[in-house]
Amino acid sequence: MHPLMLFHAFPLDSRMWDGVRAELSAHVHLITPDQRGFGRAPLGSAEPSLEVVAADMVALLDTLGIERAVVGGCSMGGYVAMAMLRAAPERVAGLLLVDTKAPADTPEARTNRLAVADRAEREGIAPWLADTMLPNLLADQSAAGLVRGWMEEQPGESVAWAQRAMAARPDSVETLRALDLNALVVHGEADGLMPAALGEQLAELTAGELVVLPGVGHLPPIESPKAFTAAVLPWLTAR
Repeated sequence: MHPLMLFHAFPLDSRMWDGVRAELSAHVHLITPDQRGFGRAPLGSAEPSLEVVAADMVALLDTLGIERAVVGGCSMGGYVAMAMLRAAPERVAGLLLVDTKAPADTPEARTNRLAVADRAEREGIAPWLADTMLPNLLADQSAAGLVRGWMEEQPGESVAWAQRAMAARPDSVETLRALDLNALVVHGEADGLMPAALGEQLAELTAGELVVLPGVGHLPPIESPKAFTAAVLPWLTAR
């Protein structure tokens, strides 16, 4: 079985996988890197681009001596997985997309991202970023304190960099339509940021399997780790 490499959502770090780490690691070699600027990963001096993050992840596979991995991500992490498909498709053995989407930002969404980036640089991010995002990130707010803590540990400059990188990302519809890999799409039915219809679109584009998790929001591995692993493990082990 190929290793599984999972990319975290914005504006979190690899700790978002803590609730599923033990269960997944019992079945597969699990790799959960911090992305550039988040957690323990330095931001560096590159211009904002998800292609830069994808190149970081290919370099990590090189460092680990791994030729191919099943690649997956939640939200922004899904965008990184799609960038990796564009940059180094030969390194991707399968695709797991969690509460993410294929289209590029609309002009309105791009404008909003750039405004958030400017404010994060100007003011830092506490408490306004979590105040703004948490109602839409979590259908069940019982994990809100934990998620807020993780969010507010991230540097404002990293939040700004990532927002600009996501604002500049290309449309991935044709990338996914051309995919010749096994794909699994997991989507929270109660996602307040990305409606479940976007998960249905991903499954159609990739000819992949779709699992919709009832009552779950934008961050299934945090909100409902058992449901998440129950969706992912049968697909992983059947490959």
